[in-house]
Amino acid sequence: MALYIIIGVLVLIGLWFLITYNSLITLRNRVKEAWSQIDVQLKRRSSLIPNLVEAVKGYAKHEKEVFENVTKARSALLGAKDPHEKAAANDMLTGALKSLFAVAEAYPNLRASENFKQLQDEISDTETKIAASRQFYNTNVLDLNNSLEQIPSAWIGVMFNFQKEEFFKATEAEKADISVKF
Repeated sequence: MALYIIIGVLVLIGLWFLITYNSLITLRNRVKEAWSQIDVQLKRRSSLIPNLVEAVKGYAKHEKEVFENVTKARSALLGAKDPHEKAAANDMLTGALKSLFAVAEAYPNLRASENFKQLQDEISDTETKIAASRQFYNTNVLDLNNSLEQIPSAWIGVMFNFQKEEFFKATEAEKADISVKF
C-alpha cells in the first residue's frame, strides 16, 4: 500500500512538473509572438516612411535636416537587432516623424495633397497598431515575469534558466505633458 502512495505522489509531482514547465514555455512563446507583432508594425511604418518623405520633399526642399533625421532614425530601426535597440530606434523615429509632420503643417498645399493625407492616415493607423501591440506584449511579459517570480513555478524557471523579459516602456518624451495653446 505504501508503495502505491509513493508512486502516486511521484506521478503527481511529475505531472505538476510537466504542467508547470509547459506553462512557462507557453508564456515565453507568447512574449515572442507579441514582440513579433510589434516588429511587424514597426517594419510596416518603416516601409511607409520613404513615401512620406518624398511627398514632403516636393514641397519643403529646404528642410534637409528633418529628412536626414527621419532617414537616420528609419535606418536605425531597420538595423536594430533586439527589443531594446528597436525600442530606442522607435523612439528616435517617432521624434523624427513629429518633426516631419510639424514641417508639413507649414505647407497648406502639401496638407491638401491626397497622397500625403493617405500616407499620414496609414502612419497614424500603424501607430495605433503599434500601441496595441505594445500593450499586448507588456501583458504577456507581465504574465511570464509573474510566473517566474511566484513559487512553485519559479523553481522550474530557475532549473531551466528561464529569463524575465523587460517591458516595452514609454520614453520620457512620450511621458511629458502636452501643451495645447489656442
